[in-house]
Amino acid sequence: MKSEKKYIPFEQINLPNRQWPTKIIDKAPVWCSVDLRDGNQALITPMGIEEKIRFFHTLIDCGFKEIEVGFPSASETEYAILRTLIEEGHIPDDVWVQVLVQAREELIRKTFEAVRGAKNVIVHFYNSTSTLQRKIVFQKDMAGITEIAVNGAKLIKQLTEEEVARSGMNIRYEYSPESFTGTEIDYSIEICEAVMEEMGATKEHPIIINLPSTVEMCTANTYADQIEYFCTHMKNRDAAIISLHPHNDRGTGVACAELGLMAGADRIEGTLFGNGERTGNLDIITVALNMFTQNVDPELDFSNIMDVRKVYEEVTKMTVPPRQPYAGDLCFTAFSGSHQDAIRKGYEYMKTSGTEYWEVPYLPINPADINRQYEPVIRINSQSGKGGAVYVLEAACGYRLPKSMHPDFGNVIKAAADAYGDELSSEQIVEIFNKEYLDFEDKKYVLKRHRFFELNEADGSIHSRFEGSIMVDGDERFISGNGNGPIDSFFLALDGLGVKGYSFINYHEHAVSQGSDSKGICYIELADPNGKHVFGVGIHTNINVAALQGIICAINRSVKVEEN
Repeated sequence: MKSEKKYIPFEQINLPNRQWPTKIIDKAPVWCSVDLRDGNQALITPMGIEEKIRFFHTLIDCGFKEIEVGFPSASETEYAILRTLIEEGHIPDDVWVQVLVQAREELIRKTFEAVRGAKNVIVHFYNSTSTLQRKIVFQKDMAGITEIAVNGAKLIKQLTEEEVARSGMNIRYEYSPESFTGTEIDYSIEICEAVMEEMGATKEHPIIINLPSTVEMCTANTYADQIEYFCTHMKNRDAAIISLHPHNDRGTGVACAELGLMAGADRIEGTLFGNGERTGNLDIITVALNMFTQNVDPELDFSNIMDVRKVYEEVTKMTVPPRQPYAGDLCFTAFSGSHQDAIRKGYEYMKTSGTEYWEVPYLPINPADINRQYEPVIRINSQSGKGGAVYVLEAACGYRLPKSMHPDFGNVIKAAADAYGDELSSEQIVEIFNKEYLDFEDKKYVLKRHRFFELNEADGSIHSRFEGSIMVDGDERFISGNGNGPIDSFFLALDGLGVKGYSFINYHEHAVSQGSDSKGICYIELADPNGKHVFGVGIHTNINVAALQGIICAINRSVKVEEN
């Protein structure tokens, strides 16, 4: 794509002594969900009353104390939804409902009609202030735009005094210079100061000044410069709660929110999962859980994040992408072998070290903290390594393969994934293991029957004797052998079948079940006649029999490779 130099680069803010880069986020902001207004207006099929009420209660359960419920002057549907929330008693006493309205007289009066009967109301009014809006849409100069805002503020204050006298309603104000990011910074301060003065804002009764990135036009650091400049240059800063409403046109809505908080903002408006016009709003869940991973209490509860996602998807008909932070199906998933191995080792370290901190590579949060399970964290495909498959096998059925066997099983899984052409489920991985090591077809050797004896030698030593039969290509052959122990005597008995040249390398065992029918599993490592290491597995209630089965398994696998 060739640049034709047709775009005007964003003008940077002159802030040579900016302070925000050295700040940290150490407390939660005031949160305001705009899902029911901003998120709703961006839906192909807007939510109906029942859906909005269900979503409203989900937001309450998450801990939101300020919720923008709609634009009641925009349509009868929006008006009816607000009236339903009020008249049916859905709004808790400690929750503020926020209503949006343009700074136009007829719309402001309609809005005050809509909120009657509510206990706590934030009247959020706005008008567009950007250079482009002034030039193209309103064809007014700065003074004309300021007049619109001040006249709106004057009427809202008047209607507030009348409503408070009538009902005692708690009313707070919020003003947004819409398209703040496209407004000259000094003019945005000027118009907000004019509104604050008209409203009589004080430290005891501050106004919310919302600085929206209505269209994301610059890098996140420049947005932070705008916020810090605004906060440090405005008059009567103590009389304002600085609020942010970042959109996501450049894909950095979350970053703008975080850097904006560092730059001095007190409040965040956004939506669950980032729903909103065009590319959406910032995702409040992401910002909140990012804080959680830094030991900052976000004062919102997403411990059952998948339940929240379920409600969101059902009422909005939107879908959370699979790699959405914290809630996507794949957000805790590792396909890379090195990642899988590191995650597995991290969990082992957590178990053995007793550390009080979460220290697992590649996972910035413990999935259990948001009621997600670790089982689906590791997914296996042809790009995965040995560590992931080994972990899945252990999680699925308790088989703890010795480290020397990991590459062998990893190669088996990689070949199966290549052939399958998709990711493998845990059930498929167990099935592949069983077929490769326990139940594979066309076995050349099958242990039919056996018994061991102890032989007391004249010199006082004790030897072991194996007697039994082996099926060789379907024919039963009787064998016997004396050795230093059961495994040694079995190897010597195999010599009678012409099975020679195999040497014993290693042996591992552990229990895979408990109780009267408990079984043990043995992992056997042999060197074949060519010196290549081969592995076999055996499972039996008698651990000695499991070892014999593992030896036969390793030999059969070696023979199968030679035949192929």
